[in-house]
Amino acid sequence: MGRQIAVLILATLALAACGSAPQRKAESGKVTTAPGGGGYLAGDGPGAETAVNLDAIPDPVPRNEPLHRYANRPYVALGKTYTPLTRMGNFKQRGSASWYGKKFHGQRTSSGDVYDMYAMTAAHPTLPIPSYARVTNLANQKSVIVRVNDRGPFLHERAIDVSYTAAHKLGIVGSGSGEVEVESIAASGPVQSKPPENSAPAAMTAAPVALTSLDSSETRVYLQLGAFKSQQGAESFMARMRSDLGDFGKQFKLSAKDGLVRVHIGPYRSQSEARASAESMRRTLGFKPMLNLP
Repeated sequence: MGRQIAVLILATLALAACGSAPQRKAESGKVTTAPGGGGYLAGDGPGAETAVNLDAIPDPVPRNEPLHRYANRPYVALGKTYTPLTRMGNFKQRGSASWYGKKFHGQRTSSGDVYDMYAMTAAHPTLPIPSYARVTNLANQKSVIVRVNDRGPFLHERAIDVSYTAAHKLGIVGSGSGEVEVESIAASGPVQSKPPENSAPAAMTAAPVALTSLDSSETRVYLQLGAFKSQQGAESFMARMRSDLGDFGKQFKLSAKDGLVRVHIGPYRSQSEARASAESMRRTLGFKPMLNLP
């Protein structure tokens, strides 16, 4: 009997030890909802872990850009009519800011840019597209500058939707939203020469960029800005190139070849024109694009 009691005691101790052991497998899983029940829309979120240092991503430098040909016309969303502003500056607003992430990453914005959740951008119902605004978190006084390139938000009386990186800098990623002050910034400097004409106003759910394929019938010369294993990476990089280069007078496109998605700009009438353009870009981008021949 004494032996049976000893066995029962040992079994009980073993079960207790198992129950208190750390659950490593469960702990290593990715969190899909923000702490405290706040956060983001269903199916959205910060995405996979990245080596990008969000705090090191600089705010954009405000500059004069031509207003988009289509994105600043009056429009109707969810039964309400909005009339976008057509002048920079002289706008200040307080309200709730939220953010959007991987659900919209790589999709078209109202400006025609590809949304990059790691860039410093925002969506606003009426601020000019494109334009710049300072967003200040009223709870902690953290402040960022964003480039407005999309329309929205239209639900819950929110004032502005900022990118994932902007939300991180403002300190509202975990809560999902925060009370902010939005103030437009009037940029200085010359206006770019030509407005984009390749896009009508679009919701954040527009279709991703379509890929093309370069072949021997392609007789025009392009410059290659980069090559990526995934279309998402290429689209994110292309969005940054659009922002850095502004209206360069050439078209961006993605081309699939040899298992890579390449970011091209062009076309150029000759190799000499393309090489001169690459040298000009080197001074702006810090690297020299590669000549891509048909």
